[in-house]
Amino acid sequence: MIKRAFIIHGWDGYPDEGWFPWLKTELEKNGFQVHIPAMPESAEPKIEAWVSHLSKTVGDVDENTYFVGHSIGCQTILRYLESLPADKKVGGAAFVAGWFTLMNLKTDEEKEIAKPWLETPIDFAKVRQHTKKFFAVFSDNDDVVPQENKKLFEERLGAKTVTEHAKGHFSGSGGVKELPVILEAILSQ
Repeated sequence: MIKRAFIIHGWDGYPDEGWFPWLKTELEKNGFQVHIPAMPESAEPKIEAWVSHLSKTVGDVDENTYFVGHSIGCQTILRYLESLPADKKVGGAAFVAGWFTLMNLKTDEEKEIAKPWLETPIDFAKVRQHTKKFFAVFSDNDDVVPQENKKLFEERLGAKTVTEHAKGHFSGSGGVKELPVILEAILSQ
């Protein structure tokens, strides 16, 4: 059975950004079929539109299906997993700069876009039904994702977590072009 990986970009992101092409190439070298969908209206992400788009893109899931999310893409994956029937299992999920709390949102528009993502609850018991393999990486100098999120991912998902030094928000614009820790996490799941 072929392994599939879905890399979900973040708010205002796009498929060729930063470390996504590198990770796609590396996973393909390891026999994965990799998809990096362009998420709808990425400048103004909405939960229903993003989860629905991911669901259509993925189709049927099984234990050979893996997910990697960046920022709001992590939330999208969690909400997608929450929506799956209880008997569906996936191989695992890796999260880069994932969040349940944010800081330094500057404009009213940013706060308005983030609000549903921050306030709409996620049933973590349902999410955990689909895999026990969660991994999350954070940076010690992320200007929008506070460090408390590391502990929240551990508590809510039982995720293995690491903190990288000086990677910011792991954005392409921040110069992050490779992310070996995520490649290792997926290959070891």
